[in-house]
Amino acid sequence: MINETMYARGAESSIIREIFSYGLERKAQIGAENVFDFSLGNPSVPAPAAVSDSIKKSLELPSEQVHGYTPAPGLPACRAAVAESLNRRFGTSYEGKDVFMTVGAAASLTCTLTAITNPGDEVIVIAPYFPEYRVWIEKAGCTCVEALADEETFQINVGNVQRAITNKTAAIIIDSPNNPTGAVYTQDTLERLANILHEENKKRDSQNPIYLISDEPYREIVYGAEVPWVPALYEHTIVCYSYSKSLSLPGERVGWVLVPNTMPQAERVMPAVAGAARTLGFVCAPALFQRVVMDCIDEPSDVDAYARNREALAGALGEYGYTYVEPDGAFYLWVKALEPDAEAFCERAKKYELLAVPSNSFGVPGWFRLGYCVSYETIQNSLPAWRALAEEYLAEK
Repeated sequence: MINETMYARGAESSIIREIFSYGLERKAQIGAENVFDFSLGNPSVPAPAAVSDSIKKSLELPSEQVHGYTPAPGLPACRAAVAESLNRRFGTSYEGKDVFMTVGAAASLTCTLTAITNPGDEVIVIAPYFPEYRVWIEKAGCTCVEALADEETFQINVGNVQRAITNKTAAIIIDSPNNPTGAVYTQDTLERLANILHEENKKRDSQNPIYLISDEPYREIVYGAEVPWVPALYEHTIVCYSYSKSLSLPGERVGWVLVPNTMPQAERVMPAVAGAARTLGFVCAPALFQRVVMDCIDEPSDVDAYARNREALAGALGEYGYTYVEPDGAFYLWVKALEPDAEAFCERAKKYELLAVPSNSFGVPGWFRLGYCVSYETIQNSLPAWRALAEEYLAEK
């Protein structure tokens, strides 16, 4: 018999994908230049030249080294390269054995959740949050518990997190720089979160702490803000990372899980991550792109293009009367809808060929997300439509 839960997941694709598909249809009908699609977090910045150079170099190797299986946790040299890079950047002492290479951030999160939770547990997310978190949490047999962020700054509201914690809480997922708001959690915010978790852990068996999963695919995309290294603040932190954004490789699916050697339970958590990867069918990360990671480990992200887009879009929308959260990182603008119903607002925006994602799917009402990881021309060409939409609402007042 077909699994009805899986059928429902497949029959009802995410709202982000639905909007993206609608955009493709409209582009085919009226021309791509006339559709302003801000729905998907698909990097517009090309992958660095170093990526192409690495691929060319690797393709000269024997075929089995490029296309064959690697060890399940990844190539030893790749794992070591990741650990050494983190050590250079954060003053840590990680080793290759602390890194597990994965098939992108989604695999990193699902392996981690499966490794450290049991059916019936609860996992806290900070709303607004990436909607797939709920999918992955529920697939692990757990309950997704929402803790609302600060409604002005979208920093973590530590009080809301503390009130959400129960004796069933297994983990908390944080995402900084944040998708969808662009907020970067400050050192102070994270220290206060760590303090309450330490207090909660005193009530528990020492082998059963609350884990903090730090999801960091946007770490390198910041606009002057500092992104604190979370394991330095809370010892029960697991870091999940992807090269989809930093190297503009979303279709290649390569990332990693770090189980820091400073974690008291590391010797049990890492085998659990490996067991989860095995159980979920992730045989190994792509061999070719593990080699790309080795060669491009410290390649800087091209943030300038995103910064230019951010300034152009945010500046214009502010001028037209929209209210938004100033993003310190990632490539999303979190904007207040011009009516209480965000879905109705985004539907009306389609009249102007403006495609935005309503906040309902991120766990909060009344906002919408714009991915400004598009061409600068798309942003410039969309501005008359954003102005016209705002004027339409103004005329109704």
